[in-house]
Amino acid sequence: MNVATPKTKRINGIDVDYLMETIDAVAAEPSKGVVAFNVKSAWKGQARSAHVVESYSLGGQTIPRRFEIPCDEPVELCGENTAANPQELLMSALNACMVVGYVAGCAVRGIKLESLEIETQGALDLRGFLGIDDEIKPGYEAIQVRVKIKGNASMEQFREIHRTVLKTSPNYFNVSRPIPVQATLSVG
Repeated sequence: MNVATPKTKRINGIDVDYLMETIDAVAAEPSKGVVAFNVKSAWKGQARSAHVVESYSLGGQTIPRRFEIPCDEPVELCGENTAANPQELLMSALNACMVVGYVAGCAVRGIKLESLEIETQGALDLRGFLGIDDEIKPGYEAIQVRVKIKGNASMEQFREIHRTVLKTSPNYFNVSRPIPVQATLSVG
């Protein structure tokens, strides 16, 4: 389902007219803005896994697409170091989602970007992951995100876009707040 018809005004590679029409269409009919994603994952031996995206749905319509995302661990963590590990993919997903927010936020304001970089880092204690100490959390205590942006905007305009990204980025929301995860198990 196309929410809006693509036009030609592009800023930072974003079709601004199309984006604005999409915003208007979703505001007028919220069901058009319901988007759902699905990833299927399979073990590929040792610490390797493959994650497949086959489609997503937008406004109740399934839209086919096909991507495979490999994952592995470094040799020191029992892998073969053939791909990014789950933590690096988590940070990449966070950064990628935020990049879209900055680029689109600048585009709708007529701000042309020269560069945008996001660096995310965090440290976790393997004693939690390895089950050595129940008092140690298996995840991060904190994640640091550094955004470096350059373009034809004032510092205050970039601050406003930064606040908007932190308010509206789905992955920033998902990583920065606890969300319910329902996990089930089937054997066989």
